[in-house]
Amino acid sequence: MTALELADIIGIICFALSGFLIAVHYKLDILGVFISAFLTALGGGMTRDVLASKTPYVFTDTTPVLLVMATVLISLILKLHKIDDLEGKTAFIISDAVGLVSFAITGALVAIDNEFNFLGVLILAFITAVGGGTIRDILINRVPSILVSEFYATVAIIVGLVTYGLHLLGLHSLFTLILVFIAGVALRLLAYYRNWHLPTLSK
Repeated sequence: MTALELADIIGIICFALSGFLIAVHYKLDILGVFISAFLTALGGGMTRDVLASKTPYVFTDTTPVLLVMATVLISLILKLHKIDDLEGKTAFIISDAVGLVSFAITGALVAIDNEFNFLGVLILAFITAVGGGTIRDILINRVPSILVSEFYATVAIIVGLVTYGLHLLGLHSLFTLILVFIAGVALRLLAYYRNWHLPTLSK
C-alpha cells in the first residue's frame, strides 16, 4: 500500500465520521446522513481528481464507497448519534484533524505526481482537505467551517507546503510523510485547544 492510498483511506474514514456527526447535529433523516457522510469524505477527493484531469477515484474503485458505508453503519450500531455534544468531544476533534491532514497530504501527492507547480500543490492540498466539508456545509445551509473555524484550512496549506518542500529536497518518503502527518495533526489540535485564529480586518 502506497502512502497516497494509506492517507486516502484514513481521510475517508475520519471525514465520513465527521459528516455523519454533523448530519445528526442538524437532525437530517437517514438519507441526509449518508449524503452528508459521502460528501464530506469524497467531495474533496473527487474535486482533486477532476482538477488533476483524472477519473475520480470513487468512480473506479469501490473501496471509498464501502469505507463510507461501513463507517456510517458502525457509527449507527455504536449509537454515536445518541451521545450529547459529540462534536465538542476530544474523539471527534482528533478524528476531524486526522482527516484534514490526511487529505491535505493526498492532495499534495497527487499534485506532485502530476508535476504541478508550487501553487498547484497548495491548491490541491487545500481543496482535497476542505472541499468535501465545504460542499456539505453549503448544502445544509451552514456557514462553511473554513470561514469561521480557528486555524483550520491554514493547517492544510502548511501541510501541503511542507510536503512539497520535502519533494524538492528529495526527502519524500513514507517515513517523512508520517512525520508530516503527526506534526500536522498536532498543529491542528494545538490550534483548536489554544483557540488560535488568523487576524481579522477591523475598522
